[in-house]
Order: sequence, then structure tokens, then C-alpha cells
Amino acid sequence: MERIIFIETGTGIDVHGQNITKAAVRAVENAIHYNSMPGIRHYLPNQSLDNMKVTVKLAVPTDKEKLDHERIKQEIPYGTVSIEVMDGGMATTSGIVLKDKEDKNDLMYIVNASVEVGY
Repeated sequence: MERIIFIETGTGIDVHGQNITKAAVRAVENAIHYNSMPGIRHYLPNQSLDNMKVTVKLAVPTDKEKLDHERIKQEIPYGTVSIEVMDGGMATTSGIVLKDKEDKNDLMYIVNASVEVGY
């Protein structure tokens, strides 16, 4: 990315089911769903949203290989999306195992996201 215009951060949690992708999607949603960038076109080459580049950085506690990058990219409506994954986040107890929620153990996964927008 040549120039970053906007950065927003978010946190997502999967309390039951130990699904790292679900927590990551929620982190990205948390980062972008409370924002509007009405003037973004003016900063992009040719004033086109197609020229927008988005880098999603995810800090995940476990199961990096199970992270569904394509599902996460679906959360970003415009531009070209790349994903970077690093160690971080948290796996901590939820305090209960609920078989009807597909729990394999009592862990909840917490993922942090940074969404960078630019060109």
C-alpha cells in the first residue's frame, strides 16, 4: 500500500464453539461498522473505489491454519483486500462447556483486528 488514509481497530469474540474465523469476522465487523468514509473517493486514484486497497491485520491466539481468509474478505465491500495474521488475541475460559453450542472445551477465542484503508 502506497498511502494509508484510514485505520480502524476492533475486537471479536467467539464465546462458544471455538471458531477462530467467527471471532475474526466479528473483529473486522467491529472495526468497520461504526464508520463512514464519505470523502474516500477523492483520495483514491481515478476517484474509484476499485483502486482502494485494504489490509486486514488479525491477531489470533490459536488455529491460524483454520482461519478462512475468503470469509473474512467478504466483510470488506470494496477494493482489493489482503490479510496478515500474527500471534495475539486471547484464548480464555468461558467458564462452561455447552455441547449444544458445539463446544469442544471451555475456551472462548478473542481476536483483534486492524483494518487499514488506502491505495
